[in-house]
Amino acid sequence: MEKFVKKSLKFSVLIILVIIAITFIFAKIAKDNSRLETNLDKYMPQDHPAFKYSNKAEEWFKIKDGIIFAIYNEDGVFNSSTLKKIKSITKELGKMKEIRKEDITSLYTADNIVGTEDGLDVRAFYKRVPKTKEKLEKVKKMVVTNDMVYRKLVSKDLKSSIIIARIDDDVFSQDFYHRILELAKKYEGPEKIYVAGRPIVEGTLAYLMPKDMKKMVPIVILFIFGVLWFLLKSLKNTITTLIVVLISTIWTFGLMASFHIPIYAVSTMIPVMLIAIGVAYGVHLYSHLELHLKEHPEISKSDAISNMVKEMWKPVMMAAVTTMVGFVSLLTSSVYPVKYFGLFSAFGVFSAFILSLLFIPAVLYVFNLPKFKSKKEKQEHTKPYFTFTEKVIKGKVFVILITLIVLILSIYGITKVWVSSSFLAKFEKDSDIVKTDHFVNQHFGGTTTLNVILEGKEKDTFKRPEVLEEMVKMQDKVTGSLAVVGDSFSLADFIKRMNKVMHADKEEFNKIPDNKDLIAQFLLLYEMSGDPENLWRVVDDKYQKANLTFQLKSDDSVQLKKAIKVIETFRERFKKLGVNINYAGSGYKALVFTDLLLKGQISSLIVSLFIVVILLTIMFRNFFIGLIGSVPIALTAIINFGVMGWANIPLSSTTALISSIAIGIGIDYAIHFIDRYRIYAREFKDKDLTSKHTMYHAGRAILFNALVVIAGFMVLVFSVFPPNRNLGELVSLNMFTSFLGTLTIMFIILYIKNIYFKKEVKNEN
Repeated sequence: MEKFVKKSLKFSVLIILVIIAITFIFAKIAKDNSRLETNLDKYMPQDHPAFKYSNKAEEWFKIKDGIIFAIYNEDGVFNSSTLKKIKSITKELGKMKEIRKEDITSLYTADNIVGTEDGLDVRAFYKRVPKTKEKLEKVKKMVVTNDMVYRKLVSKDLKSSIIIARIDDDVFSQDFYHRILELAKKYEGPEKIYVAGRPIVEGTLAYLMPKDMKKMVPIVILFIFGVLWFLLKSLKNTITTLIVVLISTIWTFGLMASFHIPIYAVSTMIPVMLIAIGVAYGVHLYSHLELHLKEHPEISKSDAISNMVKEMWKPVMMAAVTTMVGFVSLLTSSVYPVKYFGLFSAFGVFSAFILSLLFIPAVLYVFNLPKFKSKKEKQEHTKPYFTFTEKVIKGKVFVILITLIVLILSIYGITKVWVSSSFLAKFEKDSDIVKTDHFVNQHFGGTTTLNVILEGKEKDTFKRPEVLEEMVKMQDKVTGSLAVVGDSFSLADFIKRMNKVMHADKEEFNKIPDNKDLIAQFLLLYEMSGDPENLWRVVDDKYQKANLTFQLKSDDSVQLKKAIKVIETFRERFKKLGVNINYAGSGYKALVFTDLLLKGQISSLIVSLFIVVILLTIMFRNFFIGLIGSVPIALTAIINFGVMGWANIPLSSTTALISSIAIGIGIDYAIHFIDRYRIYAREFKDKDLTSKHTMYHAGRAILFNALVVIAGFMVLVFSVFPPNRNLGELVSLNMFTSFLGTLTIMFIILYIKNIYFKKEVKNEN
């Protein structure tokens, strides 16, 4: 190895130039091909049975996510100015190429089902904006007496009205998003106009993500630069180490763009993470070089560099491999952002490792070696590490006791961990998007939808009174028992409205008729008089499938599960009527997404722990060493989830990454410590001397490593996204836990078990 390194050093300039050339190529690819992805549907595996069925149902009933314009007037919406704005906004939306006119629902386009002398008629509430008080009152009366519109399109207090523009998944863009916001701003005053809905949440996320990334990367570089300069005490070494991680980041995004993999919300954390993780390899290399130069001040430049690579390439490689394992284990997840995050983060770590062993030695060879104080001052430097070692050994019983107490508390905290799929939880509670969503949820049914798909065995199933009655009972039960469910809509609402207007608007007829033929007659009249498009949103043309929509005031999976739990109580009752219950729509897919996230987290954690133990066993040729080395990361994982439970931090698409990151990075500490402990055990053949010198050599580098990584991840507290801040805080905590666990509990186990001193112990006996 030493001879190979010395020969390679002669090509140092060429190595540097090749690395720079590759970096420019990747940078160009990333610039030309990178794109953001915020559509939640694109986060999910499309071959999953739940998603395949949901996609079919969305085609059957034209289920689409809607952009919601909420128009608020303190004096009420039934005035000429506000009604004119509703009409104007509706028309302008219809002119946008991304929106079909028939997919817009507002007070201006809504169907008003009325009874006439000739039968049934479907009219508009107004075509021309009413000017007189009498005409305005007439429109108001029509709305208030129509359950299909009142409290659905117009709020109970009559001060707000909404316009819903449903769009296809593939039409949303940043340009469209800004045009929507500009349209709302154009019509404000004196009315207040709010824009909500899942597409707007996704659009806001897409707008803020790159801004957040641009802000975070310079801050993390500045932080890391300061910490590295403080630790390495060399401007040249600090800059070289930072260049390594910046290049690895460019390579990672370049590779993503090469395979046309989009940048997801969690992908924006890759630069911060790679910068924080990648510098660790340089820290270990420079730390060893410093100690070696102090021991051998007269050594030549090529010999010093060769020794650094020879002594450190194995532990650095194993540290990189185990870190990659932590990330690669995320491939067990079915969630695309998590899967790709793991894959390309692993590539970034691999790049940082390769660059550290190529670029750093090349730069050291081309330029002069750093200068350090001579061996005479060694005692002054070793004293704190030696003292710490003595105290840990002396207080080993106390350390073990404290560890057990922390473990018990953490295990209890794990029982409190909950899962969240809420997109709104990614934003500050006082942000405009959250306030807007709250306003719409407060005055209307809700911005989140759950579609219950009812499938009958026979044609005309949903013309049968008993089936429609059961639908009404389900709607009443779900909306009545859960405050989070604001409203519902189904074919039954059409039938009840038609029955009422055909009986002179008498309230006692606001129910399902008990005559199947009468129901069929009503539906035929509506098909002839109204717009069948509206009808086909709730039932298919064979009346064999129906779409029952519930509106929820929260997009959180916990609330969605509550609604589904109530719905499931009707499964057997519908089954007896020959009807099966299924689910579809963005709300349900978000729930499935959450379950997949949780399963992926558990599987990736188990896989990464298992592989890490195997790798440590192979590296150190001792299974027991593999188990000992995994102790700090196992403790870290338990404490991490315990803290999440105690701090009420949910498991989300962002925080789901924590344990794998923690395992991947935290195991580095154990590898470096055990490797150096083994080397010194052979050299000193004395347990106490081995422990002290290992703590000075490896413990010192681990301390530097932990400080750099913690500083890097703590930068995430400046993110505009709360989950990112949680990630930064938790990973920093995990790094501290892994660092402390390695230098205390793992070291104590090594010390007590006499792993590398068994022969000596036997001889003493």
